[in-house]
Amino acid sequence: MKYSFDLVADSRPNEQGKGASRRLRRTGKVPAILYGGHQEPKQIILDHQNLLTLLVNEKFFSTILQLKIDGQPQAAILKDVQRHPAKNQILHMDLQRVLENENIRMTIPLHFKGAAASPGVKTQGGVVSHLLNEVEVLCLPKDLPEYLEIDLSAMEINDIRRLSDLQLPPGVELVALSHGRDEAVVSIHHPRAEEAETPVAAAAAATPAAGAAPAAGAAAAPAAGGDKKAAAAPAAKAPAKK
Repeated sequence: MKYSFDLVADSRPNEQGKGASRRLRRTGKVPAILYGGHQEPKQIILDHQNLLTLLVNEKFFSTILQLKIDGQPQAAILKDVQRHPAKNQILHMDLQRVLENENIRMTIPLHFKGAAASPGVKTQGGVVSHLLNEVEVLCLPKDLPEYLEIDLSAMEINDIRRLSDLQLPPGVELVALSHGRDEAVVSIHHPRAEEAETPVAAAAAATPAAGAAPAAGAAAAPAAGGDKKAAAAPAAKAPAKK
């Protein structure tokens, strides 16, 4: 089995609960659980600062880890990370044991290449939309790829690549396809035009704000038209000369 990262852990004391977890975090530790592999779940402790360094690497989420618990090696994969909603803090981690002869389900990233050279972008003015950025695969640990690569260099405008178009390494299958879901992965399409101004928005823009001075044309209209009653009244006669 190929390992990409070494992760040192200690067995967690029997004391559990939210209070015990908070005390661990105050000392720079992260509570975690290791399960699977036909064994009982095991509570372990990881170093918080070391995890922050490892979690910035994309490969940490999609490769097999060499976990050393109290010095004993155990192959594992990362299944879940719980983070603090407002702080740069790891609250809890879930890890799953890996056995060499049993398939594992793993989410791995998609890497896209050749978009700038594709006819759809280079000569036809299209734009690329990534509809998926990762996929779930099923395979033996020895066959697990770090990522799947998609070549867009031959795509033209309005072309779509689906899961069934991906080139898979031997021994690897896509979980979605095995369930009959051939999802779209990437497309090249015409740039979307800006939405036209709606009649309601146009009317709102044309209506002056309350208290605003009327436009010059609007002010001149009453003066030019005059008051109908005033226009209809006869002119006053000059007094007759004696």
